Amino acid sequence: MISLTPSRLTSVAAVGAHCDDIVIGTGATLMEIARHNPDIVVHALVLTGGGTEREVEEKNAFAALCPSADVRLTVIDLPDGRLPEHWATVKGHLADFARDCQPDVVFGPQRADFHQDHRLLAELIPTEFRDHLSFGYEILKWESDLPNPSLYIPVSAEIAQRKAAVLAQCYPSQSGRDWFDDEAFLGLMRVRGVQCRARYAEAFTVEKSVLETGDEYSLN
Repeated sequence: MISLTPSRLTSVAAVGAHCDDIVIGTGATLMEIARHNPDIVVHALVLTGGGTEREVEEKNAFAALCPSADVRLTVIDLPDGRLPEHWATVKGHLADFARDCQPDVVFGPQRADFHQDHRLLAELIPTEFRDHLSFGYEILKWESDLPNPSLYIPVSAEIAQRKAAVLAQCYPSQSGRDWFDDEAFLGLMRVRGVQCRARYAEAFTVEKSVLETGDEYSLN
């Protein structure tokens, strides 16, 4: 296992189909990034839940996750569970979002997610962020679709527990789901931590990456 340490991050982007997707998939990572980069700009786009209690929950969660960051959150009001029927509209919102930010890294759903809304975004993100490092996050749920990740981001026990607390406190509309609890979220982060020799971690798939050796190369 090789550790890669990026230079200072100035901007990240996160895309979710539903309010809480981003926090479930990469909430601890965003907290760690914000802790090490206090002036970070966090661009976030969520495609459903606009104008409802879910949007309020999402705003509260981001405020709790990244209190020192410049969070620029947009929540759209497309229908939950029906995003593939609105392919052109989703594509348009994602294109507008990509034009408004130039992030160092992009977080979004992973391609093998069984939920149709998540999967659509995973397919479209690389078409709009063609020149960006893109990571696919995992969303714990009823379906057996957790990926075999290729990137791990270790997080402290304090951050892992803070993520679980934010999910419990900021998303009361989800409290009735049998998988939406501290044990589930901490358990997955603990498993990912074991896989990268850390106490806790979040794990991601990598869409495409380039390793530069420092030499200049040309096609000519």
